[in-house]
Amino acid sequence: MPIYEYKAFTVKGKSVTDIIDADSAASARQKLRAARIYPVSIKEVYDSVSKKSRFPSGFRPFASKVSTTELAMITRQLATLLGAGFPLVSALYTLVPQSRTSYLKQVLSQVKDSIEGGSTFAAALSQYPNIFSDIYVNMVKSGESSGTLEIVLNRLAEISERQQALNHKIKSAMAYPILMFFVGTAILTFLLTYIVPTITAMFEDMDQVLPLPTIILIGISEYLKVYWWALLLALAGLIFGGKKFIQTERGRYVYDRLVLSVPIVGPLKQKLAVGRFARTLGSLLENGVSLMAALDIVKNIVGNRLIADAIEAAALSVEKGGSLSKALGESGLFPHISIQMIQVGESSGELESMLGKIADIYENEVESTVSGMTAMLEPLIILFMAVVVGFIVLSICLPIFEMNMLVG
Repeated sequence: MPIYEYKAFTVKGKSVTDIIDADSAASARQKLRAARIYPVSIKEVYDSVSKKSRFPSGFRPFASKVSTTELAMITRQLATLLGAGFPLVSALYTLVPQSRTSYLKQVLSQVKDSIEGGSTFAAALSQYPNIFSDIYVNMVKSGESSGTLEIVLNRLAEISERQQALNHKIKSAMAYPILMFFVGTAILTFLLTYIVPTITAMFEDMDQVLPLPTIILIGISEYLKVYWWALLLALAGLIFGGKKFIQTERGRYVYDRLVLSVPIVGPLKQKLAVGRFARTLGSLLENGVSLMAALDIVKNIVGNRLIADAIEAAALSVEKGGSLSKALGESGLFPHISIQMIQVGESSGELESMLGKIADIYENEVESTVSGMTAMLEPLIILFMAVVVGFIVLSICLPIFEMNMLVG
């Protein structure tokens, strides 16, 4: 049955926004008026017949992206409603008008219809992999089978919120240095393309050999003024070509290997990947997902092909009866302390809690590393700007000093 979102007024003049099931918009208006609610506007959110026949399940052309923030909020709200005693279908029905994007409203409506049609919650969610990841679906599946869906949803919300908080801290820490870099680049480009040519124009009529720094500065300035478009085109081509190369199997492997070998950046990416691995694996194991299934899921979210291959190789070793810590240690991609802690967790039977501690350690290390990097980047950018501006000033002043010496 189609679902309609409406805005209306009650008999007391209060404005309300909600959803209603009806065969048509006219039927929805009749239902609302019978309940003494007077609609101002009615908009179809989802038609379970026509839209399902028009598009394959899970596919919507030009669908707006659902942010992780909104997904975490919806997950938290769903867990709260289930904890308050709402049946799953009623809870989903209640959440539809709370969604910010029309696409998510449609998806939640379709999930509700699938459950009413006899599908499990996890199976219904799995039809929309662009919103609900493998981790999300598998944890929901384990929560359904164990009767702890409310707890699992709360855990999913916590994982998402923790990752968002970490990403926000990293972005906030990097925002100022990146802003300084772009502002500085813009200022230097302006100096070299407009100010420097004006000042150096007077040197062209001088019948004397210019100092080398001045010749270099004039050459750079003239090149930028004439061929600035070529530089932008080359930069755009480099970025586009790099992205296309990284999207290939070999390109991604080469890029991930290169990133891990870069000083400072490599260890930071490694810590991020290991922290994400430990946090996700621990959460999956805590919610009843088997180790083999959890490893198969986790390898896809670490964000590095080399580390993903190491996890896949470790899964094969565990399947044959080997130790997870030993298999990960053989890759050489996991820090020694993380291997030791996993080994202790395996020996004590508390692998889940130990993985959580590993995640805490490396997430804290990432935060401190990023803070240290930004503290170092700011003076480096200022120093670079000072050196370049100093070179420009020196290149302009040297011919003037020579002229004064000749006149004197």
